[in-house]
Amino acid sequence: MSSAESDLYQEVVLEHKRAPRNFGHLPHPTHQAQGTNPSCGDRVAVELLLDGQRVQDIRFSGQGCAICMASSSMMTEAVKGRDIAAAQALQRHFRAVLTGEEDPDEAPLGKLVSLAGVRQYPSRIKCALLGWHALMHAIAGQQDAGGTEESLS
Repeated sequence: MSSAESDLYQEVVLEHKRAPRNFGHLPHPTHQAQGTNPSCGDRVAVELLLDGQRVQDIRFSGQGCAICMASSSMMTEAVKGRDIAAAQALQRHFRAVLTGEEDPDEAPLGKLVSLAGVRQYPSRIKCALLGWHALMHAIAGQQDAGGTEESLS
């Protein structure tokens, strides 16, 4: 990772950790799920207000490391107002970039590409994917996303 990429990565993570977007609870979510990363203690809950096939609103809550919170915050910005299929595709690309299956320069991630640096720290990939994991379970209508251990092994 170049120095400029490293600086951008650190700046984005710190900004979203200090001031997470869409943090809190929805008054009447239609879908929700939570996830836990037992290896580090990160816990994230995602609440959605779905309007047909569109994510009308989204919030997340919980506590975790800076990477977990920043990724969850950026996730909410990226999927809010989009249709479910677009959110699912974005999650697949994000996961593929972090696990090395897709080149960050070729993935349609928008601002999320700034988190591609996480791939340099394999032990932190689960942190970055926890909110996304909970989002996919919420979309699927499951209440508890469980841990990330089984899905990321």
